[in-house]
Amino acid sequence: MKNIYRTFGKVKYFPYLCTMRPQKVLDTEILTGLTKVFRSKGYEGASLKELSEATGLKKASLYHRFPNGKREMADAVLHHIGEWVEHNILRALADEEVSPQMRIKNSIAQIRKLYSGGKDVCILRALSMEAGLELFDKQIQGGMEQWIDSFHKVGLALGLSDSKAKKHAIQTLIDIQGSLIVTKGLDDIKVFEQTLKKIENNYLKI
Repeated sequence: MKNIYRTFGKVKYFPYLCTMRPQKVLDTEILTGLTKVFRSKGYEGASLKELSEATGLKKASLYHRFPNGKREMADAVLHHIGEWVEHNILRALADEEVSPQMRIKNSIAQIRKLYSGGKDVCILRALSMEAGLELFDKQIQGGMEQWIDSFHKVGLALGLSDSKAKKHAIQTLIDIQGSLIVTKGLDDIKVFEQTLKKIENNYLKI
């Protein structure tokens, strides 16, 4: 499968010297910290102080790893989450070795995991506000199109016409994103869970 997320731009990673823990673990922790700040503050609202505190790195170390500053940090986060989405969600939707119904079930389970059961904001939405939209518009559009395309193909596999499969796929993305906003606003994760069950049932009834 073509990885549209790999077109987000190459991200430089600089060696982080530490004899206590593996480099891979440290990279994951750093990206997790950056993701948390961007999700909660957006691109414009995320301060270098907050990004530094979230990663456990001093500002100088943070700039050593990301010479282009906050823009490069956000690129790294998009790339990291994009790879996770491709490996865990998009591949589940494209897995022709299992039935379309099972593809839906498997992908829904991974979507639940991606957003921590509705507790986490979508990074594409978080970076689509204010300056973030101008900087990452192609990445955001590309990511959403990939989601729609993957659900579109599942709809076709379930026997829907091309137009109905496309409409179903777009509505699925709207439902996921909308439920995350309402879940956060009401502080009620049941909203997200109910939405995922609704999406699953809608596909399984086809």
